[in-house]
Amino acid sequence: MSGLTTHILDQAAGKPATNVAVRVLWREGSEVSLVAEFRTDADGRARLLAVEDLKVGGYRLEFAIGEYFKASGLAVTEPPFLDVVVIDFAVSSVEQHWHVPLLVSPYGYSTYRGS
Repeated sequence: MSGLTTHILDQAAGKPATNVAVRVLWREGSEVSLVAEFRTDADGRARLLAVEDLKVGGYRLEFAIGEYFKASGLAVTEPPFLDVVVIDFAVSSVEQHWHVPLLVSPYGYSTYRGS
């Protein structure tokens, strides 16, 4: 499988983060434009871009984490400490699969290039 995917794990609950709004944006210099919007599935995953829609260059993923934790019923601050998690990254080859996982809690997150 090629293209761009994500997987969000809720570290506070120890489970996949379902129904999280994810926006995919294209970055060119200081300009940013919306490519697509998705919600994670029951396993916390979303297939964001098929290989034919992927191109070399800069991308931004925006994860609506504040909205997710509010809906989860977890006691969080208002406004939330983390509202939208933004990850800027670059695709250097459309021949490769690009997986950008997010491990998140109401007060912190981490990411890496997955496989």
